[in-house]
Amino acid sequence: MRDPDGLIARAGVRGDPNRDQHFLIDDRVLDRLPTHLEFDAELGDAADASPPFADPFEHVLEIGGGPGVLTDRLLAVADSVTVVERDRRLASFLAEEFADAIAADRLTVIEGDALEVDLPPFSASVSNLPYGVSSEIAFRLFPAGRPLVLMFQREFAERMVADPGTPEYGRLSVSSQHYAAVEIVETVPKEAFSPPPTVESAVVRAIPREPAYVVADEDFFLRFVKAVFTQRRKTMRNAIRNTAHISGLCDPDAVVDAAPESLMGKRAGALTPAEFAELATIARDVGSTSGEQSC
Repeated sequence: MRDPDGLIARAGVRGDPNRDQHFLIDDRVLDRLPTHLEFDAELGDAADASPPFADPFEHVLEIGGGPGVLTDRLLAVADSVTVVERDRRLASFLAEEFADAIAADRLTVIEGDALEVDLPPFSASVSNLPYGVSSEIAFRLFPAGRPLVLMFQREFAERMVADPGTPEYGRLSVSSQHYAAVEIVETVPKEAFSPPPTVESAVVRAIPREPAYVVADEDFFLRFVKAVFTQRRKTMRNAIRNTAHISGLCDPDAVVDAAPESLMGKRAGALTPAEFAELATIARDVGSTSGEQSC
């Protein structure tokens, strides 16, 4: 394996916190990251996931390749790798440093912003995401329905996996758990990066699965969840009425009248994803979303 410090030195760059660049340099963490895709024998709480998947190591997508410290590890275990890197200098370095893998058709380097470029089909993604846009990138990857092993700020990761009724539970929890069984598989100290960030990090594994509820309109479901969590201190009765401009409801009172009273008295942080799905279905059916009908 290539030495992380050596790769960074050859790239001739330093991590820049102002550009959200914190290079992972801890060999032990780097070695472990690809192994988190070996989940068949340890599904645990994700046992309701929806296999079979293609071999997750068939074509691994890496977002934010940097100087290639993780790319090197992925090439050691994957049939092929695609890495997306927005920094032109680093993308050029990756193409030069891993020229043999590119020539063997095992590595593709895409220069560009992961939120804008066309992503190829992939069997899994293992990535140390730029923290400033980690949410946007994660929710670009989730709908692909592929296993993900992603590095986030620890606080962000804890919100992804939070249970209803906990302080961390929110829109991010519901949205993430809608797409996948998510779990924190390890925490990573600041010292594992160069330069060290101001916060600890955590690795989240997401195994795609079908939710245990039916959502007729996924876009509306996610918009409805986003809307009511903007007023998480209010009861659902008031949150639905106060956020119609966000959710797109024409008649929020009709939704409140049609919904179970047992849910209207709760706050958003106490509802399970299945209960959100129930309310979103009612809201879409009787509240006339602006995306379906004109108000």
